[in-house]
Amino acid sequence: MIRRLLLAASLVLPLSSFAAQPVPPEIAAKSFALYDMQSGQTLASANADTRIEPASLTKLMTAYLSFKAVKEGRLKLDQQLTVSTRAWKTEGSRMFLDIKVPVKVDDLLKGMIIQSGNDACVVLAEAIAGSDEAFAAMMNAEAQRLGLANSHYVNSPGLPDAQQYTTANDLVKLTQAIIHDFPEFFPIYSMKNFTYNKIKQDNRNLLLYRDPDVDGMKTGHTESAGFNLVATSHRGGRRVISVVTGTTGMEERARESAKLLDWGLLNFETPRIFTAGQVLTTAPVYKGAAPQVQVGFAVDRYVTVLRGQAASVKHEINLKKPLIAPLAAGQEVGTVRLTLDGQALAEYPLTVVEAVEQGSWWRRLIDTIRLWFA
Repeated sequence: MIRRLLLAASLVLPLSSFAAQPVPPEIAAKSFALYDMQSGQTLASANADTRIEPASLTKLMTAYLSFKAVKEGRLKLDQQLTVSTRAWKTEGSRMFLDIKVPVKVDDLLKGMIIQSGNDACVVLAEAIAGSDEAFAAMMNAEAQRLGLANSHYVNSPGLPDAQQYTTANDLVKLTQAIIHDFPEFFPIYSMKNFTYNKIKQDNRNLLLYRDPDVDGMKTGHTESAGFNLVATSHRGGRRVISVVTGTTGMEERARESAKLLDWGLLNFETPRIFTAGQVLTTAPVYKGAAPQVQVGFAVDRYVTVLRGQAASVKHEINLKKPLIAPLAAGQEVGTVRLTLDGQALAEYPLTVVEAVEQGSWWRRLIDTIRLWFA
């Protein structure tokens, strides 16, 4: 995806790497992470690269591949799928599928997300890949593509297995990929209940009932994993993602997640520093139809700082030299480094705003000579 390529080309430092930041609240969890989606900055974390058992947070990857299958036309929302004996017998949480009654893909997605139905996961996995084992291979391939370096999958529902693991940081990456790549499906995560087979089940994410800004995302629990929660909040134009793993109960994972979200939203702001298409500077061009090129940004750029500090953010421009035509619109030609009180915040690529075509043969000859002496 273009978004991931752009993020990969950017250096965004965690807020803990520069001075005078407020201390995060004490979080009673095995690991946690808090991430600002617009700036790409981690606001707080602990043990975020330590492997954990994902339990039903595995269903985030199952959902990603299911959304992808629908978007690519390999599944249709109104398509009826047969419930296999294996899916019907899958242990753990379920949406109570009937082995004799086909089920729509749309219902399976809701049953998987809202009801955390393990049976729904297996039906979707078998439809997409032929078997749950083959689907797990697809999950691992997708994890590699998304840059989830510390994740490995064995089954689609998240049943306990020593070889099924992830990390808080990988869960952040996967969550932002779902939100960015499949916005049409994201509202399912905010649904508070779903009824199937005359059985109504409530979403286990307690924050959906307590905070109007929380609009997702997924819970997970096994005896060995503890209680996990990935939560998303959209407030004041900002979106933040929290991951809390290994807590002692449903109430505890909701409380610790709320503490983390509120701390990040209250203490920090994420202003837009640069706008897509904005010209930040001009630079000389050799061998071009124009003597200069406009340099700026391909996408909007944000930075997260303490509230009230946005006006103090400074930038330093570093352009590649020499710039030689032709130069295409969007071509990377340098970087801009953001700092606050002398401390680095982020570094973003600078790109060509308007293309510069190659100049005449005479201009190319003159500039070739100029470059000899440059």
